[in-house]
Amino acid sequence: MAVEWVDCDRQTVSRRYDRIARLIPFLDRMFFLPRDLRQQAVKHLGLSPGDSVLEIGCGTGNSLAYLHDAVGSEGAIYGVDISPGMLRQAAARSRAHGWDNVELVESDAADYIAPVPLDGVLFSLSYNTMPHHRAVLRQAWLRLRPGGRLVIMDAKLPSGPAAKWLLPFSIWLMRHTMLGNPLIQPWKELGAIAKHVEMNERLFTSYYICRAIKPSTRGAVDGSRDPAHIEPDEKFAQRMAAE
Repeated sequence: MAVEWVDCDRQTVSRRYDRIARLIPFLDRMFFLPRDLRQQAVKHLGLSPGDSVLEIGCGTGNSLAYLHDAVGSEGAIYGVDISPGMLRQAAARSRAHGWDNVELVESDAADYIAPVPLDGVLFSLSYNTMPHHRAVLRQAWLRLRPGGRLVIMDAKLPSGPAAKWLLPFSIWLMRHTMLGNPLIQPWKELGAIAKHVEMNERLFTSYYICRAIKPSTRGAVDGSRDPAHIEPDEKFAQRMAAE
């Protein structure tokens, strides 16, 4: 019997995360989230003081301290989330620390457009919860400046035969908790638009951080564009525009 995942609508996702907002520390422990995983994900963004960064699905703001340390008070941090309950906690955290350069927005990530070109984009335990994740990835990639980095940090089924046996339980558990689709493979979707994807796995391959760097665009001197010389991100944008 095939095991399938049925996506929830966006309102269901928002309501679920409103309900579990205060349980995030407990859920992190229940799912054995490595304590330094968020910090390492931010490190993979390669940010510098003064940079602009967006966290998609920022939740209760558990990554904000690491992002603020990376870009400093002169940088800009944008956080978007569909759950007002999660954002209230992120806003309280930001006020408590006096982070005046943090802008939090309640929005569907596919509809959010960052006000500036971004040096980094982070998905932190959020990509697999988005039923329209490809559209969100497209929007994020297009707002990333050439040379900017996109990082996805999330959980996955461990490699090997165990994955087959764990899949039914994983689907049941996700349906009742985080609504994260265990069948999604974000590193492949990111690899379809980027030249190269770095993949780092943790905790017996059940968690990962994948990263891609947006390449610079290239054009012919006479202004013509040879499809063979169009960078992967541009091909992706052209394909999406045609759909």
